[in-house]
Amino acid sequence: MAFEGLTNRLQDTLRKLRGSGKLSEKDVKEAMREVKLALLEADVNFKVVKDFISRVTERAVGHEVMESLTPGQQVIKIVNDELTQLMGSTQSRIVFSPKPPTIIMMVGLQGAGKTTTCGKLALNLKKQGKKPLLVACDIYRPAAIKQLSVVGEQVEVDVFTLGDKTKPVDICKAAIESANKSGNDVLIIDTAGRLHINEELMDELLDIKENIRPTEILLVVDSMTGQDAVNVAQSFNEKLGLDGIILTKLDGDTRGGAALSIKAVTGKPIKYAGMGEKMSDLEPFYPDRMASRILGMGDVLTLIEKAQSAIDEKKAKELEKKIRSQQFSFEDFLDQLQQMKKIGPLSQLVDMLPGINASKLKGMEIDDREIVKVEAIIRSMTKKERLDPSILNGSRRRRIALGSGTTIQDVNKVIKNFEQTRKMMKQFADMEKDIKKGKKKLPFFR
Repeated sequence: MAFEGLTNRLQDTLRKLRGSGKLSEKDVKEAMREVKLALLEADVNFKVVKDFISRVTERAVGHEVMESLTPGQQVIKIVNDELTQLMGSTQSRIVFSPKPPTIIMMVGLQGAGKTTTCGKLALNLKKQGKKPLLVACDIYRPAAIKQLSVVGEQVEVDVFTLGDKTKPVDICKAAIESANKSGNDVLIIDTAGRLHINEELMDELLDIKENIRPTEILLVVDSMTGQDAVNVAQSFNEKLGLDGIILTKLDGDTRGGAALSIKAVTGKPIKYAGMGEKMSDLEPFYPDRMASRILGMGDVLTLIEKAQSAIDEKKAKELEKKIRSQQFSFEDFLDQLQQMKKIGPLSQLVDMLPGINASKLKGMEIDDREIVKVEAIIRSMTKKERLDPSILNGSRRRRIALGSGTTIQDVNKVIKNFEQTRKMMKQFADMEKDIKKGKKKLPFFR
């Protein structure tokens, strides 16, 4: 889970302040000492931590807290505001050229996930109605061109390549001509990386920049490398001039030092964050939403957006009709599981719910493997069994367990959970009918 260690430390520290009716300057400074340690342990840049603590302390011992009716809550609000400010205040979008094509030059070191991120960005822009073209300019790394071609196929975006014998600048020029002919309004250039920053790499990137004049230069950097990521960003910005940053592997970064330091150190905004391995797992970076997640206040807006993009409206209406007429079957249950999987891993969804710390839900099953197991059990049923679970006797259950590679207890558990879900849906449907007929009133009308 992203920021897990930092989230736990900050929540524990701020929880002590939350219920306080009155706060002294000593209380605030003790809490800020804990916050400082938490940020340093999260590999946040020392100067950034020092400035952050100074700003929060100055505001927290001022009139806006000391004279507040809920001083503890006020301190939490200040921490939230300052975290948001630290990461860039507002979402930074890609700037599109008024005269197409918009040229996005992707740069970064090897191993940061640049080529895959090119594909993820192409898919993201495609969903916005753009017609992107991926340009293969990494002529040095073995199989780099092939990898981009595979990525392009996955997201159904064309890839422009002239092989590994043509100069990257010439490839870019030819790609612009091709884009103008085929109506591509965005070019995403996958440039070469190196294992470390050197003159040869920078000279080539500067050559592309001067000849192609990209609309945006985006640095792809691995968030899990912490302060190394910040140092890389600083070097690229000084030598090349960046327009923004894409942080990869943020879903696996339990510390979060790069995300919290990079904007303050380089002055350049984080535009996107990689939150998983799927091609759809590239999210616009919202500083306010990220600050909210770090403090355990959830991220309901992103959750709603994920649900809206994943859930089929037509199927949702059909399901509503079935619930009303009490015809909900295992077929519908399977369909709902598949739509849930599109939204994202359960651990990430729990992370977006306010007041819930996923790391402390050890007793609850939020393992995505459970969904895979349930899916396997339902798929091992015949069509007749899915539509009429009442025929699932002992021998049928044994066959389903064998076919799905699970136990009879697993099958029984799935059937029991399904029956409870269907019973609950029936109660809601009956209640709604009674309310419409005027037989029952909702509790708040009594």
